[in-house]
Amino acid sequence: MINKIISINEAIEKVQDNMTIMVGGFLANGSPESLIDALVASNVKNLTLICNDTGFPDKGVGKMVVSKQFKKIIASHVGTNPETANQMNSGTTEVCLTPQGTLAEKIRCGGNGLGGFYTPTGIGTEAEEGKEKKIINGKEYIFEMPLRADVALLKASVVDKKGNMVFNKTTKNFNPIMATAADLVIVEAEKIVEVGEINPEHVMCSGIFVDYIVGGGK
Repeated sequence: MINKIISINEAIEKVQDNMTIMVGGFLANGSPESLIDALVASNVKNLTLICNDTGFPDKGVGKMVVSKQFKKIIASHVGTNPETANQMNSGTTEVCLTPQGTLAEKIRCGGNGLGGFYTPTGIGTEAEEGKEKKIINGKEYIFEMPLRADVALLKASVVDKKGNMVFNKTTKNFNPIMATAADLVIVEAEKIVEVGEINPEHVMCSGIFVDYIVGGGK
């Protein structure tokens, strides 16, 4: 069996300047805080972020926003982090606001090898600007492209040594779909267990998507 467990330092070395990263979490709930802290310390820069939101100035990916490590952010809302708005308004960071369901589906398409999808969400708003539109059964739709990343940084409650993941309640959020849509997947585990300790029926995301595991307590 391949050893997927690495150190935090080894993990963050795999995130390089100018990469696109996906980070799990919903208002920082279910975000890989240890990996984020290490990335802040590393000062990696000019990243493109794909995340549900930008957390808070002192929690989640918001700490990387404060450190000005992103050149572009693709998220469904940024209202809980004033620094994101400051950078957006000053033009120092490009912020692409995307409806939450659309964002999830764009990531799902990226993970499933699909070329995109049509949605009515955003018709009549700025979300439709520059995008292909089509009438289907008399209704107007916007065509949305898939999203993929170079690296996905995830958080799970329990992970076995093959990378099979279990999430605690709402910490699941974007983590499982992001696991499918990146070239390299690193999961931060609260607890690492032996293969076979997780009931197969309880696995919420397969270890086949996971390249590396960090964490697991002291």
